[in-house]
Amino acid sequence: MTRGAPIPETMTLHVPFRIVKRGGRKEMQLPEGAAHSPRTDNTLVKALARAFRWKRMLESGEFATIAELAEREGIAPSYMTRVLRLTLLAPDIVEAILDGKQGPEVTLAQVLEPFPLTWQHQALHFSL
Repeated sequence: MTRGAPIPETMTLHVPFRIVKRGGRKEMQLPEGAAHSPRTDNTLVKALARAFRWKRMLESGEFATIAELAEREGIAPSYMTRVLRLTLLAPDIVEAILDGKQGPEVTLAQVLEPFPLTWQHQALHFSL
């Protein structure tokens, strides 16, 4: 058995980060100023897609009421109403969510809570 090169001394590297919950899963959050690529929140994207799909189904007359559509989808009408509210988000907020640029504080739980109806106030509310 031959001996390879000697093992170098141990080096310790300190990388500041913190773990945050986002969309039901844990995510590493880098410190201020650190470059990172945007990451779409699939939970938020899926909720947006559902909201616009349900809106289209209601507007087309396929379903007469939210209660009827909710029954077909197998979800509570109150949840469907909260998700449908996402269709009232400003286009730049929807685009930011789809591009993964919405910021870590914008989560599904936050956007399902009541938010301002005017687009200017929404930008302030969601810190965009």
